[in-house]
Amino acid sequence: MDRDPSDRDSVADLSSEAESPLGPPTELLERLPSYDLLLQRSGQQVFFPPLEAPRMPQEPPSWSSFLEHRVPAVTEEVAREALLSFMNSKRCCSSAVAGDLAIQELRQETLFRYRLETFSESRISEWTFQPLTRHSVDGPQRGTSPRLWDIKVQVPPMFQEDTRKFHVPHSSLIKKCHRCRGHGRYKCGGCHGASMVRCVSCSGAKRKARLPRRCPACSGSGRRRCSTCSGRGSKTCATCKGERKLVHFVQLVITWRNSLSEFVSEHHLHCPEELLAKAKGENLFRDENSAVYPIVDFPLREISQASQRAIAEHSAALASRGRILQQRQTIELIPLTEVRYWYQGRLRVYYLCGTDRQGHAEDNPGECCCGCTII
Repeated sequence: MDRDPSDRDSVADLSSEAESPLGPPTELLERLPSYDLLLQRSGQQVFFPPLEAPRMPQEPPSWSSFLEHRVPAVTEEVAREALLSFMNSKRCCSSAVAGDLAIQELRQETLFRYRLETFSESRISEWTFQPLTRHSVDGPQRGTSPRLWDIKVQVPPMFQEDTRKFHVPHSSLIKKCHRCRGHGRYKCGGCHGASMVRCVSCSGAKRKARLPRRCPACSGSGRRRCSTCSGRGSKTCATCKGERKLVHFVQLVITWRNSLSEFVSEHHLHCPEELLAKAKGENLFRDENSAVYPIVDFPLREISQASQRAIAEHSAALASRGRILQQRQTIELIPLTEVRYWYQGRLRVYYLCGTDRQGHAEDNPGECCCGCTII
């Protein structure tokens, strides 16, 4: 709310709204212990986590027991029902379609999908400010600000991303508002402090053209009250909300991220990669801990290599910007079936992927019985 200018500086003493940056000049801020680099790196500093002792690796599992399980094969009857259901979902299924559709060949493969998730936490500090609304502030006189990694916070559930901001204790400093230079308000840009502007109805002529009587909009004065400032001549500073002073403090920004790497074993069918990424698999192996170790001696060598590569990449990427809180690696079995079928005089291809048997038509079957397209 705009304040009455009678209890403040006169409008003539005010400057126009400053084109100053959102942050205060760095020379206004005293340096706080452990936070002086904030003034040297564009107002922001990354803090590296303390080193932790590595966890001892576990004994590698016996992979033979994991590979004994097999997903049931897709029969021609199951493939036909899935294809008709897919066509029905596209509003293309009828008894005529069912009679014209003939399964020619089923090609089945079993794929392995490796996934690595790394849940990490990074911390940065930055100067920020807010209007001074109370006289008591938590400044350096109350003690030394703790190091950022010593500040205890509630961690969100594992593998759920989030960003939170916290006020660092004992880091507050009171300064004059840099936007309005401590006046709490600035000259209105619409009337330049005059409170009145030229009447737009008569263009300041006091009378309208070709009319003998005075302008009804301005009552013949040629000027109207400024609508921008409601005739006050000044506007309340939006930065300090008219309080004249700001409290600057160090803000801790914590970001929890979940990094994901995924690898699907080689296959000889032409199923789209996006379908494989969305397919549900049957879990064969799961390892979750504060740090996981690469999988070794898996019967399919490319899965072991994918595990070693992903863990190394995650460790290298996070070493310079955060700490790892939890890791989870899994191996899933994904059944994939290529259905070759004859329909409307053409040989077509349809895929069933995953334990939930998601369907995908490789090519455009053209016009169906009801005139729509399956894809």
